[in-house]
Amino acid sequence: MGLEKDLPPGEKLLAGLRPFIAHLASSSLSPKTIRQHVDNLGMLGGEIIRDLNYTPALRKVAAQRLLRDALHADGGPLIHNGSEEEQRSLDSTCRKLHRFLSQPQR
Repeated sequence: MGLEKDLPPGEKLLAGLRPFIAHLASSSLSPKTIRQHVDNLGMLGGEIIRDLNYTPALRKVAAQRLLRDALHADGGPLIHNGSEEEQRSLDSTCRKLHRFLSQPQR
């Protein structure tokens, strides 16, 4: 558990991720793969919250913008204290999320 002040931005990030999670749930991916993507989304959220704590001015930025700024076509943010395998897994999820958010109907 983080700090109390991290709950509101965390809830806003989660609200922005719910459509993607629903998309994953309705896909043909295995339950294990879906769980891995959801775990990676938690790691992504943790890295965004970490950034908020290091750069307090980011707390004024909308959660959707923070999320989009953390994603790239080639992956996500570097994770702190993570292995190469964890980073590759996170990057895979971030690429998938980036494509999802880049679709015209999103």
